[in-house]
Amino acid sequence: MATAVIIGILITFLVIVLVLYLVQRLPVDAKTKQIAQIIVIIIGIVSLLKYLAVW
Repeated sequence: MATAVIIGILITFLVIVLVLYLVQRLPVDAKTKQIAQIIVIIIGIVSLLKYLAVW
């Protein structure tokens, strides 16, 4: 059980990092990149909190 939670958390973290990297590579202005990064981070934190059974 604990191993599955740890693996889920690691996979979620890796997906967040990958999406943040891809957002950084987008050919858009800096303001749009910053908004997209904030949205990705918020979604990532919510996902990690769900894995930790906080929500």
